Amino acid sequence: MTSSLSGPDPMAGTIPGPPPTGDNADKSGSSTAGTVTRLGDQIFRTLSVGSGIFISVLIALIAVFLIIQAVPALLKNSENFFTYSGDWVTSGDTLQFGILNLLYATVVVAVIALILAMPVALGISIFLTQYAPRRLVGPITYLVDLLAAVPSIVYGLWGILVLGPALVPLDNWLVNNLSFLPFFKEPTQVANLSTGGTLLTAGIVLAVMILPIITAVTREVFVQTPIGHREAALALGATKWEVVKVSVLPFGFSGYISGSMLGLGRALGETMALLLIISTAGPLDFNLMESGETFATKIANNAAEFDSPIKTGAYISAGLTLFVLTFIVNAAARSVVAGKAKS
Repeated sequence: MTSSLSGPDPMAGTIPGPPPTGDNADKSGSSTAGTVTRLGDQIFRTLSVGSGIFISVLIALIAVFLIIQAVPALLKNSENFFTYSGDWVTSGDTLQFGILNLLYATVVVAVIALILAMPVALGISIFLTQYAPRRLVGPITYLVDLLAAVPSIVYGLWGILVLGPALVPLDNWLVNNLSFLPFFKEPTQVANLSTGGTLLTAGIVLAVMILPIITAVTREVFVQTPIGHREAALALGATKWEVVKVSVLPFGFSGYISGSMLGLGRALGETMALLLIISTAGPLDFNLMESGETFATKIANNAAEFDSPIKTGAYISAGLTLFVLTFIVNAAARSVVAGKAKS
């Protein structure tokens, strides 16, 4: 009587007996050790690991190829590759080439594109996920995503034949009224103000090109915001905008940054659109009314003249720099996302 009232018997469940056999043995082992591996899991794991290794090896091979092709030309370069801003001389015994001008133009048009595209993409994503009626979400999403299907050369033709001439009055107004700013001075080296083929036009075209990428990634992340977060904010009396501010935006910030970095990668490597809009070297004066050459347009402009390994290597060195720049941008984006995740 006393033992029954004092609690469960400490010896309960320890009565010896025959070990489980057959299906019972399999179930016991799987629940205890958790080591059962199915054939489908093994195949999926092998394919996943193999794909990751293949991509890593492929990127490494591309890097090795670029280095092997670029090093002979770099060794013969008589100028500082990172600071030289003059005309390129890629034939003869003395080579002169550098990436300062290319880096400047590439970064300027990419920054303009991000400044214009990121707020618009964020607004579209918030509207589609929080405010838009359900019947409008599909058509608007389709129209935004359709921008990604337009070929680059079409964007280039639109930029130089339509957008550029349309911006000429605005460019002239900026030069006449805001020329005291370094961004809107009268062009001194490149007579492109009359055609609209400026760095500003190129940045606007790039903004339209990267808009669907940023919007798609941001929209999908915002949709994944836990319902509990939103309901908790509403229960505390938050307005619709306050719900977006305290729950949706913090949750989707990392995805927003990741989508922006994907768009930046597209902007850094864009070739055909920029080749039609800006394809002549410009000065390093932060003037958006000038033209310029990016890494991609420099290589495309001179691809027909690759008649020797040394000359080819000089331009491949520019491609190698763009390759490294892309890695730096991706690493910076990952650090921002990781820091946000920890906080």
